[in-house]
Amino acid sequence: MEKVINCFKRNPEAVARLICFPWAGGGSLHYARWGNLLSSVEVFAVKLPGRESRTKEPFAQSMQQIVDEVIDVLLPLLKEKPFALFGHSFGAYTSFAVADALKKLHNLQPVHIFLSGVSAPYSEIRIKAPKRSDLSDDDFLKWLTSIGGTPPELLGNPEVMERFLPVLKADLHVVENYRFFSAGVTNQTIHSCPALLRVLTERTTCLMIYKPGKTSHQEISPLGCSTGLISTSRSLEMKNTS
Repeated sequence: MEKVINCFKRNPEAVARLICFPWAGGGSLHYARWGNLLSSVEVFAVKLPGRESRTKEPFAQSMQQIVDEVIDVLLPLLKEKPFALFGHSFGAYTSFAVADALKKLHNLQPVHIFLSGVSAPYSEIRIKAPKRSDLSDDDFLKWLTSIGGTPPELLGNPEVMERFLPVLKADLHVVENYRFFSAGVTNQTIHSCPALLRVLTERTTCLMIYKPGKTSHQEISPLGCSTGLISTSRSLEMKNTS
C-alpha cells in the first residue's frame, strides 16, 4: 500500500478515513500531514506515478488507470469503516472518478465527497475547453502564466519548470480526456452521498453543498486555502464523533 498511499499517522481507532487526492502536478505530503491534526480521522494521501517516491515510473495515461490502482489498493480498507474523499483541482476529478467506480462496481459510497476548485465533470465548458497538454513547453508556460495561481518565482525558475511542467502536462492530459458520461448516455446515476464543492475566487468563496434531492449555493468570506481545507477536514471529524 505504501507505494500508492502516504499515511503519516496510522490510527486503528479512527471513526472514519479521509482519502485525499493531489492537485495537478502535486504530491501527497501536504495532505498526509493532516493526519497529525485530526485525532479521530485517519488520513490517506494518494501518491500518483511519476512523482515523489514513484519518479521512475511513467505518468498515468488515463483516469481509468488512476482509478484502478487506487481502488485495488484501498478497497479492503474502505469496506472496514466510513470514509470520505477530498480532492482539489485535478484531485477533485480523480476523487469523483474513484467514487463513481466504487459505486458502480462495488456498491460502496463515501459518507461525503469534498471537491475544491473545479467545474462539474460533465460541464460543457470543461469538455469543450481547448486542450493545453499538447502545447509546446514555451506556449504551455505562457498559458500557465496567463491564468495565474502559480507563484512568479517558480514560473521564472528554469530548473523548477523543467521538473514541474512534465508532471503538470501529464495530469492535464488525463483531465482533458476524462468523460463522466459514456458516449450517447446522459442519464447515468450520480452519487447519492452529500458533496461539498468549494471554489475560491479573488474576492469570495463560493460554497455549494449537494445532498440527494437538494443543492444549495452561497457566497462566504474569503479563506486561505490551507485554513479552509483543514476546516473542511475537521468538519468530517466533528460529524463522525457527534
